[in-house]
Amino acid sequence: MRSNSLNIGLVVVALVVIIAASSLFTVKHWERGLKLRFGQFQGEEMQPGLNWKIPFVNTYKIYDTRIQSLDSKPENFFTVTKEEILVDSFVKWKIKDLQKFYTAVRTQSKAESRLEQKINNSLKEQIAKRTTEKVVAGDRSEIMSVVQKALDEEAVEIGVEVIDVRLKRVDLADRIQGEVFNRMRSERKRIANEKRAQGEEKAIAIEANAQRTQVELIAEAEKKAQLIRGEADALATKVYADSFGQDAEFYEFYRSLNAYRETFNSSGDLIILDPNSDFFKHFNSATK
Repeated sequence: MRSNSLNIGLVVVALVVIIAASSLFTVKHWERGLKLRFGQFQGEEMQPGLNWKIPFVNTYKIYDTRIQSLDSKPENFFTVTKEEILVDSFVKWKIKDLQKFYTAVRTQSKAESRLEQKINNSLKEQIAKRTTEKVVAGDRSEIMSVVQKALDEEAVEIGVEVIDVRLKRVDLADRIQGEVFNRMRSERKRIANEKRAQGEEKAIAIEANAQRTQVELIAEAEKKAQLIRGEADALATKVYADSFGQDAEFYEFYRSLNAYRETFNSSGDLIILDPNSDFFKHFNSATK
């Protein structure tokens, strides 16, 4: 009897241990969990730490809520000119609304599948509107802005948050690389020549304007100089007239002296005149 009682006790203890082990579970600090009742979600979320469930009644789903990386496989897209390019992208995302995530997709693989499909659809639409040059060098930031917006809308529907989305690589098909690069080089050369021509045209206009301004300033300065010179001559003439008008004989004598000085300014000068002429009037008067 004792042996039977001991065996029964051991069985009971073993059952208790088994039930306890199947009832308790741990949610790590980077995880979140949902408790299900007969496979149906009843709205109960489980936080990190030790949690429990009723065996055969409750089950649980554990999800990693850390940032996940979705590295999409390279896809071929066609530009507006039907040129083929290879695009490689990646997305950083994490679960934001656990209940919505479970309801919409349930698994990480399905969530990434929907995000990847949305990326490809958005890229296909945007690249199909642009030339190869715009995709490779010009509009990448604009393209990614549109893709980010589309992903954000999709993320809300499945309960996740898109942290970042980028194009890792945009490659041209081997058969068109040389053609595209030559076209891009020609386009850049055309733009450079156009800018250079515009610069030369502006330089010519600036130089012509400077020369015109120079001529105008010199002409204006000469005009003012002539006016000032004329006013000075008029003033000097008036001063002479006023001065000499006070003594006409002295003025006549002064003029004769100037004439003598101009006439006999060199020892070799020779002039033949009648001594009684008016030119020597003051000489004759001086000897009297």
